[in-house]
Amino acid sequence: MNQEQREQVVSNAKYLQSVRPIDPEEIFEYVEGAPHPAAVRQVLREEAVSLGLVERDDGSFVPVADEPLSVTFHGVERVPQDLSMALEDVLVEEFGAGWPDDTGGDRLRARLRQVKEDYLQGDSVEYDRLTALAYAIYHLPDYYAASQYVFADLARDGLLPKGLRVLDVGAGVGGPALGLLDLAPDDALVDYHAVEPSAAADVLEPMLDTVEGHVDTTVHRETAEAFEPEGPYDLILFGNVLSELDDPVSVVETYADALDDDGTIVALAPADKNTAIGLRRIERAVADAGPLNVYGPTVRLWEGATPESECWSFDVKPDLDVPGFQMRLDEAGAGKGEFVNVDVQYAYSVLRKDGRKKYDVDLDVSHVARMDAMEKHVTNRIDLAAIKLSHDLSRGRDDARRDPDEEGGNPLYLLGDGSERIDHYAVLTEPSVLNADLGDADYGDLLFFENVLVLWNDDEEAYNLVVDGEVVVDAAV
Repeated sequence: MNQEQREQVVSNAKYLQSVRPIDPEEIFEYVEGAPHPAAVRQVLREEAVSLGLVERDDGSFVPVADEPLSVTFHGVERVPQDLSMALEDVLVEEFGAGWPDDTGGDRLRARLRQVKEDYLQGDSVEYDRLTALAYAIYHLPDYYAASQYVFADLARDGLLPKGLRVLDVGAGVGGPALGLLDLAPDDALVDYHAVEPSAAADVLEPMLDTVEGHVDTTVHRETAEAFEPEGPYDLILFGNVLSELDDPVSVVETYADALDDDGTIVALAPADKNTAIGLRRIERAVADAGPLNVYGPTVRLWEGATPESECWSFDVKPDLDVPGFQMRLDEAGAGKGEFVNVDVQYAYSVLRKDGRKKYDVDLDVSHVARMDAMEKHVTNRIDLAAIKLSHDLSRGRDDARRDPDEEGGNPLYLLGDGSERIDHYAVLTEPSVLNADLGDADYGDLLFFENVLVLWNDDEEAYNLVVDGEVVVDAAV
């Protein structure tokens, strides 16, 4: 179909979309040369995002619904086969069919070792093509999964519209992007823009080609600092990139100007101490003293309060099945799991500029205590409202999924209410039916404590909130 015919198809679609469903079997007659309806349908599919149309099961096209996006999500067990095959195709094209065993595999393993060492030392990593491919093998699976958990929660809260315009700043090799785009249902439209200046974009682009549905993708090969966003965007994503920027606060504030009034910023970070705590510092700078507000998970339960605690906080999800490309790279080396990474542990922050919060409760100091006044409550029993900001830390922060039947001391959970100056931990000493919600609640859930005992922990320089048999814990509905 030539350009003039395409324009006629688009023109007819624009005219009819506010009148009735657009049927390619109808409008082909109004196009010069009467092209086959299948050709008309293909043009409509290609122009779906710009026209704001989605294709129905009967083959007709209708405007995307002006309502929140709805998803069906039950967790992530593995990286989808099409994504695994797409990455393998890139690896085969670069190194040949025997990539794990030949020189290519040796180079990838050596580069991964170097990247991990640089990361541990806090050194910057230059993303040339070899680094990008090694990074994709090691990190695409866990970043893919982490983003799906976060975006599924946002969809359940009604924060993602069906007509979704996305800006992915520092998109890398595409783990978070692919997680989001795979999650989008067939009745959604996604206009996706990636900002990625490095060789990672060479991996990102073929991975984006695997995405199906009503999705338009554009990759801008510019730095986050140089790119000029043209909003408004419904979703702006900073996926594991803020820790690599010289001035992340100013970058987030700049991009906030391009956010729709009802839009959301999501920042993801690795779960290690430096980046997770660093994310909270950025969050506080742009929200408590800047143009945004925190939606979750570290919500501000007290109006005007600002936390100052360290807050090493991250979520943990079940391990993924080992992807074939990781297994083959590892087995061709020492085979000791050095190149397998299936842990799903991540810190994240959800920011908005409309004041909306995941939990907007009306608290009164005459009924519940504030964490910034906890010093006066030591050795007393109090009532408290707080967000659960960790899994069981008695297992250790690096092994938060240990079997709960194993020995490891009393279950321990980081809490926050948005006013804390010092870290607060709930210590479960006597499990009961009355306090079961403490262990059962998910990361980021709001909990109400009744009659909890406050103690000071000299060793950790933190407050312990002792949950014994006299304490009632209720999760917010």
